[in-house]
Amino acid sequence: MNLFKRVRAVLLWERPCVAKGLAAMALLLISPLTMAFSLDDLQQQLSAPAVVKGPFIQEKHLRALPQPLLSKGRFVLARDHGLLWLLQTPLRQDYRIDAQGIARRDPSGWQTLPSRSAGAEQNRLFFAVLQGDSSGLQRDFELSLSGAAEHWQLRLTPRSLLLKQVFTRIDISGGRYVERIELSETQGDSTVLRMPESSGAAALSDAERSDFAN
Repeated sequence: MNLFKRVRAVLLWERPCVAKGLAAMALLLISPLTMAFSLDDLQQQLSAPAVVKGPFIQEKHLRALPQPLLSKGRFVLARDHGLLWLLQTPLRQDYRIDAQGIARRDPSGWQTLPSRSAGAEQNRLFFAVLQGDSSGLQRDFELSLSGAAEHWQLRLTPRSLLLKQVFTRIDISGGRYVERIELSETQGDSTVLRMPESSGAAALSDAERSDFAN
């Protein structure tokens, strides 16, 4: 084979190799942008199941107390109905959040709470977080999301002066479902909410459906 033919053969062999190499480099450069886990992705992931339910453990850390105040219960989040927050210890108390507002159960039934009460505001925030309602949260917070679908972290930094007087930040983490929420308050207190065993369901139970209907 003469020199000309050898050079031509080398070029013909190298050309597709170079092209493949450039294509691979381009893919590596582009993929972190095109495959990034976004707030829209998170909202779709968290709102996909019709029902999410499970136990919760809530710790209230107060500067004046050496040990946190511990409470436990169960929650039921229904995409088309709302949120049931069923406290079991240290006392039994049931709350419901839906389109009509926030209600608490007493012996005579569900009673609507004032919309501006501190407990109502915190439960409303939990509802938005568990739903992954990024559009609703963005009205009141700056959102910073990192991680991937399997393990993500979301930080909420208050926008308004009113919220800045209460919270320094809110940190949320999870995977398929929300697993942990930490609310850091300006006075040094904090609330940690853990939901380690959440699971999805296709429909509500009869008792849960009744709670949302009444």
